[in-house]
Amino acid sequence: MSETAAKIGPDKSLLLVDDDEPFVKRLARAMEKRGFEVRTAETVAEGQAMARAQPPAYAVIDLRLGDGNGLDVVEAIREKREDSRVVVLTGYGAIATAVAAVKIGATDYLSKPADANQISAALLATGEDLPPPPENPMSADRVRWEHIQRIYEQCDRNVSETARRLNMHRRTLQRILAKRSPR
Repeated sequence: MSETAAKIGPDKSLLLVDDDEPFVKRLARAMEKRGFEVRTAETVAEGQAMARAQPPAYAVIDLRLGDGNGLDVVEAIREKREDSRVVVLTGYGAIATAVAAVKIGATDYLSKPADANQISAALLATGEDLPPPPENPMSADRVRWEHIQRIYEQCDRNVSETARRLNMHRRTLQRILAKRSPR
């Protein structure tokens, strides 16, 4: 028995919800090798139905799916099983969505591309474990940009109100918002 399989516990059920079919198949195979009993879904509706019928002990859910928001699946899991460990994955990593995911009940949040080792570590981490430092952490420019985007969204995309709250000139903010996100 592998070290990962020993940490999983008696209920090995894992629900993977992602609309990227090749990714979900690869991840399902990798997680089965680690000892999980995997079920997959490609839509919010499918994921919610599976979560309500057989609430999983573990779940990995993509944030943006073709038919809606993966957080709806997180809510469905939490309604049926509060002890479930849920990791939210997304290709659109933003601090605001990470906060929303954790508030709704996700235990962790990972940006794509995340590999099976990172995902299983996030699923099996206990409260005392500190995750290892990221291989490629966000730059200070990126953190600043994420913060500005979060405030901008909270101000209903009102540039003047956002500039006032950030104590920044409106035109400076407009220039920042017009640029692509820094790496």
